[in-house]
Amino acid sequence: MANAVEGSASEGEITTAPGRRPDFFIVGHQKCGTTALYRMLQEHPQIFMPAEKEPRFLIPELRARPRNGRVPKRPTTFEGYYSLFADAGPGQLAGEASPQYLRYPEVPPAIARMRPEAKIIALLREPADFLRSFHGQMLHNRIETQKDFRKAMELEPARREGKRFPRGCNRKSWLLYSDHVRYVEQLKRFHACFPKEQVLVLSYEEYRRDNEAGVREVLRFLDVDDEVPVVKIDTRPLKDVRFQPLHQLTGAMQEARRNPSGVSPAVRAIDALVPAAMRETFGEQWRRVIYRKRAAPSEAFMTELRRSFKSEVEAVSEYLGRDLVSLWGYDRLG
Repeated sequence: MANAVEGSASEGEITTAPGRRPDFFIVGHQKCGTTALYRMLQEHPQIFMPAEKEPRFLIPELRARPRNGRVPKRPTTFEGYYSLFADAGPGQLAGEASPQYLRYPEVPPAIARMRPEAKIIALLREPADFLRSFHGQMLHNRIETQKDFRKAMELEPARREGKRFPRGCNRKSWLLYSDHVRYVEQLKRFHACFPKEQVLVLSYEEYRRDNEAGVREVLRFLDVDDEVPVVKIDTRPLKDVRFQPLHQLTGAMQEARRNPSGVSPAVRAIDALVPAAMRETFGEQWRRVIYRKRAAPSEAFMTELRRSFKSEVEAVSEYLGRDLVSLWGYDRLG
């Protein structure tokens, strides 16, 4: 899905840099419960996961870069990446969760070079539901600007020709939504680098229905104590963006505080006019103006999407030897 760029994970440093290597990876997908799983695994005494949930370091194009003399929170070197796991105890497994990893071809061989015995955890979600949620996340991340999910999907042909992307978009491949649900292709890349017994594939729907059972399955897969208490963790549900221009402005004002040279003088001036105390006092009211409770999707369009993805769901069901067709309701499409 993405081409390797300068700074690829094929550098010799991947094996020569000092530091603790992770033992397992939660590789995705986004919007499939990876955050809750990460946080629940953090509570296990035999597991160490760094405070930074998504290092994303093994994707060169997403790797953090120093900017204007500022050191980013995410690691910029292999030594820095390995240092994330330095506090893992001798009896602990170290893991990380970068849910973008499932989509990038360069990641499986990079992990295999770093840690051939690593265990891989992937979560898959019914495609249409996943893409609707992912589209909402792209709006919140200010990567997408088309608020209407159907219209965003209909932009794909033009976007494959390099057209109709938001101005300044630096994650164009992320807005080719259908590419994200090529589950068989994504899983085959990991299976080409790791034995199947080192790759655990979970269904988001089953995991969501019974978090505790899902976490205990992961603990057994990692070969740690699966009898410890599991505290269910729910992440905050995503809201719809009601006013996209105000959402964009809010992001620009936040960037003005982090990186003044990276935004226009007009945005810096607007941000300077809003005292810090006022931001704190009126922040919640401001969010109520910009965002609203998630609206129900168009069932007609969701059915249309599911019909278009039926062959992919059948293929991944056959590939995994699991009846995802019935689990995800594709046997009822008619």
